[in-house]
Amino acid sequence: MIRAENLRHVYKSSSGDKVALDGLNFSIEAGEFVAIIGTNGSGKSTLAKHFNALLLPTDGKIFVDGLDTSDEKNLWHVRENVGMVFQNPDSEIVAAIVEDDVAFGLENLGIAPEKIRERVDLALDAVNMTDYKKFAPSKLSGGQKQRIAIAGVIAMRTKIIVFDEPTAMLDPQGRREILEMVKRLHAQGKTIIYITHFMEEAAAAQRIFLMEGGRIIKDGTPREIFTDAREMKRLGFNVPVATELAERLRRKGFKLPQKILTAAELADALNKLK
Repeated sequence: MIRAENLRHVYKSSSGDKVALDGLNFSIEAGEFVAIIGTNGSGKSTLAKHFNALLLPTDGKIFVDGLDTSDEKNLWHVRENVGMVFQNPDSEIVAAIVEDDVAFGLENLGIAPEKIRERVDLALDAVNMTDYKKFAPSKLSGGQKQRIAIAGVIAMRTKIIVFDEPTAMLDPQGRREILEMVKRLHAQGKTIIYITHFMEEAAAAQRIFLMEGGRIIKDGTPREIFTDAREMKRLGFNVPVATELAERLRRKGFKLPQKILTAAELADALNKLK
């Protein structure tokens, strides 16, 4: 569904060129859940903006649903199929009433009014925000605003949803709620691309791209990526808390299996030691 071929992006400025993406080659299949992790400046957000042609390649190609994003005649179809949710919902909200904000994208697509109402109601129900449809977004919490942003994408019925650090500005409870919502969307068949600094969130994906210096230096399942906690730390990355704790316990002599990712897996392994 998404394919990159030698994808490069260079930001040009008077102080010198900066290579943000340096020859990426990958494919993401329909229905996959891919997390992208990396330190600041690794190219994660630049890559995110290429998925729906907010940015175009300096060199190379990226194809969405078989269409070259660099070809202007493909932009409408690409953006119909790729929805974006960013880290700051305040920058995405454009209307004074929640339901109007969710309807905004549909109105721009020229959807019939009766269909807009149906889609908005379904989208608000999907994110548990029906009771707030007449509220002003300014009266909502950060987590609620992010739900509204997600509802807007759900209403558009895109095949692919790209989340660019959607929980960065939320508290732990808000982060858990958004991640559970993302998991439900994936279970419904959406292709999910999820950029995050939180390793527990990345561990929920089927596959992880680890980026450094504009390149993908690791591409694998969460268990493959997080197996060696020491190597991840050497590269400047954390690992899920359960993985870190299991590593420390193994060093103290506890015979625990490798590749523990979640608190539930760690608890189960500890119970088996009794």
